[in-house]
Amino acid sequence: MSTSNNRVLVWDDLILDLQERLSAIDTPIYMVGGVVRDAFLRRPIADVDMATAGSGIAVARKIANALSGAFYPLDPERDVGRALVDTPNGRIIFDVASFRGADLEADLRDRDFTINAMAVDLRGDLNDVIDPCGGEGDLLAKVIRRCNPLSLTHDPIRALRGVRQSIKFGFRIDSETLADMRQTAPRLVETSAERLRDEFFNLLNNAKAHSALRIADSLGMLTAIVPEVSLLKTQPGAAALPDGFSLALNTIEHLTRILTTISSRRTEETAAQFTLGVLVMAFDRFRKPLQGHIERVYADDRAHQALLILALLLDSADVETVEARAAALRLSNPERERLTALVRGRAHFAALANSETELDPLTIYRFWREAGEAGIDITLLDLARTLARGGVSIDQDRWLRRVDHAGTLLYGYFQRRAEWVEPLAVINGRELMAALHLKPGRMVGQLLEAIREAQVTGSVTSAADALELARHLLDAPHQAE
Repeated sequence: MSTSNNRVLVWDDLILDLQERLSAIDTPIYMVGGVVRDAFLRRPIADVDMATAGSGIAVARKIANALSGAFYPLDPERDVGRALVDTPNGRIIFDVASFRGADLEADLRDRDFTINAMAVDLRGDLNDVIDPCGGEGDLLAKVIRRCNPLSLTHDPIRALRGVRQSIKFGFRIDSETLADMRQTAPRLVETSAERLRDEFFNLLNNAKAHSALRIADSLGMLTAIVPEVSLLKTQPGAAALPDGFSLALNTIEHLTRILTTISSRRTEETAAQFTLGVLVMAFDRFRKPLQGHIERVYADDRAHQALLILALLLDSADVETVEARAAALRLSNPERERLTALVRGRAHFAALANSETELDPLTIYRFWREAGEAGIDITLLDLARTLARGGVSIDQDRWLRRVDHAGTLLYGYFQRRAEWVEPLAVINGRELMAALHLKPGRMVGQLLEAIREAQVTGSVTSAADALELARHLLDAPHQAE
């Protein structure tokens, strides 16, 4: 087994602390995979995979105790333990497993890609890298290469992971690995829905998801995960884009830029171009609540941004198809509900956004009544679609109008919510029925909705006003139907 200590690896203080606290332990413990790769690349750590000749569960418990973290047996059958350690920079996850093979070298050679098949002895020199597959050389050459000819055959999901990592790190995929990925792509359907979903969402959450999706599609992977993209390819594109799939990828690229402009990662260069500069001026007053909305995570830390990108890949699908795809990907109920809300709300918002007139409070109220919180996403997706369809020579007046309409809707939601979105009821159903001698039923709901709309316009400000309006509507039944 070859080793290398020609480079200085950069380790988080937490790793140095752990090394000191476990210095007396007898069991061999190795940091393996991504954490070693990231130490080479000087990237911050979030997950630390470890391999041991002993019990993974026992070592994970010792790590949790040493760093005052939490412990639980992740996979008792395979002797895998997990330690969760909270730090000022976020939570660090330590997963510890027994060697996959007879020893460490066998473990490393059975991994996916060479850059993920290096190890460092936690109890030894942290610059001494155990590298049987040549991962350091591939890191320097910026190459994604499989560890052995059967690496992808043994686990097809690795092919999708390789695409994601090539885009994430800006590495090229070597020709033999690329051929294996193409050959393995049809077998992605053999992977459990949960593993496929998680790896796919990791790809969608990439800053260059559009590029990763293009590569995944060229290798035959994408239709195995989201067959609906085939429908996009039969639809017309826009500007110089040949078809609906190219348009969707362009929309995803613009959405990523919009979300970056809203996020805390924004730089002066981010908003240097006209379209995004306009967005900054219009949206900065809502930036904090927008960030909170976009940074939402679902079950198993799946990112909201990834869900929005999935929605764009399902742009040609109807609600029933979207629900079926969400079920196939084993998405949570909140994710399924949001996806279907985006499908239902798209057409309504497009007509609204194309309007030449300014939005009044009643129009704003009706939009949010129909869309709910998903209305935030609907506005952002529409802006991305507008940029994608406009191409390089976007109509500036149309863009200004689109941003103005979106900004007005968000202003209503975030700053005039109590007046235009969720006005405080001046009368409830029970009071209404008692005062007007009504029985429970559809009519009561219609009257309450009419009262809420009148509150938004300002014509109803009290219970007395509400009762007067209700009596008027009851005298003219067709107005309340």
